[in-house]
Amino acid sequence: MKKIATLKKVVKKSTQKSWADRMEKDHSVVKKLDKDFADMKAGSLMYISNPKTIEAYIRNIPKGKAVNLKTMRKDLAFEHAAEVTCPVTTGIFLRIVAEAANEQLEQGKSIGRITPFWRVIDTKMPLAKKLTFGTKLIREQRKKEKLDLL
Repeated sequence: MKKIATLKKVVKKSTQKSWADRMEKDHSVVKKLDKDFADMKAGSLMYISNPKTIEAYIRNIPKGKAVNLKTMRKDLAFEHAAEVTCPVTTGIFLRIVAEAANEQLEQGKSIGRITPFWRVIDTKMPLAKKLTFGTKLIREQRKKEKLDLL
């Protein structure tokens, strides 16, 4: 019985996508909301993003500057001719971007070459607590860039 459980874990792990693989999926669409959802009203045009777009947005944030999630959502909506950006998928895709960047770091890529997700994610966000690698990297990088003093 123990062998079967171990085998299931190995099979599951070998079939799991890496965070980098998840970056490639493009979910983007603009759709009209049928009903109120989160902070968005029925009839609004809502943009659903994708990890690559979130990554590109973050890479354009200058060193030493932080952008909160609400601002990022507004900017993405405007950029894609929508009124709002989905908060749920934005959070999911932001996590994918952060996890993929951490994978790159673990594979030897330098900190200066990965996506600087700490410019959007701070340690107080619920998302930060969900990251598989914890909040130490975020805390260190935000301190180096003096982002928590803003």
